[in-house]
Amino acid sequence: MKKGIKLQNKILSGKLVSQNITQNLASEIEKLKSLSITPKLAAILIGENPASQIYINSKAKFFTKNNCLSETFKFSSDVSQDNVLDLIDKLNKDESIHGILVQLPLPDNFDDEKVLNSISPQKDVDGFHPYNVGKLFSGDPKFIPCTPNGIIKILDYYDIDTSGKDCVIIGRSNIVGKPMFALLAQKFEKGNATVTMCHSRTKDLKFFTQNADIIVSAIGVPNFLKEDMVRKDAVIIDVGINRVEDDNSKKGYKIVGDVDMDSMIDKVSYITPVPGGVGPMTIAMLLYNTVLSAKS
Repeated sequence: MKKGIKLQNKILSGKLVSQNITQNLASEIEKLKSLSITPKLAAILIGENPASQIYINSKAKFFTKNNCLSETFKFSSDVSQDNVLDLIDKLNKDESIHGILVQLPLPDNFDDEKVLNSISPQKDVDGFHPYNVGKLFSGDPKFIPCTPNGIIKILDYYDIDTSGKDCVIIGRSNIVGKPMFALLAQKFEKGNATVTMCHSRTKDLKFFTQNADIIVSAIGVPNFLKEDMVRKDAVIIDVGINRVEDDNSKKGYKIVGDVDMDSMIDKVSYITPVPGGVGPMTIAMLLYNTVLSAKS
């Protein structure tokens, strides 16, 4: 079998799953519009971080493409935290706004927790508010963080069984690692797994990854996970988005994941590519959560 064909058969395409989700959402969006409700996201961007600007613009275009609204509120990096909190308070009270997103990272002088917690739990489409985190860990979630929920949707679309499987999550962030742990460990259809969370203080990481049926890597280190670290026929979910120098690219760089795909493609059963894997799912699930809020 040619490598190209083999690769295609093993790829978990987030782009394909994202398209499926937006197609399914289309009728719900039209139904809401017939009731004079158009799902709308308010995104708050502070500073001039190029990556953040690209991400916010991508979200806005995605919402417009899917017949929803997105408004971006931009501040310079020297804006006071109180001014941002005042805006969030107004957006919380605005019935035309169904989702509020504060783009991270925030300036160093900001209290991230205070800002994120000021968002109404009913409009917290990122799923970061303590109320929504608690609902997730108690097994009764409403807004699930977009990237972990997107991973679950990929596993579901490709009918990858998680029940009774040994799953390793590399990374313990509030954005990916911890909610991913909660989802896979719960009594959900795509859950019931035995989950191990590994991190920078884990001793002998290879021991855990070599014994895992499913690995979710979210550490932001280019090509960190190598072929000798995984078992045969493992399922690999690569959350990493890393920029590395590439003299052959016009941009001078290329985007790679945490996983060295080329070294392990012959060994694993399924793997998400970078780009085109988990990335498209994050924005799709943001739309999903905003529509869910509009229906409430």
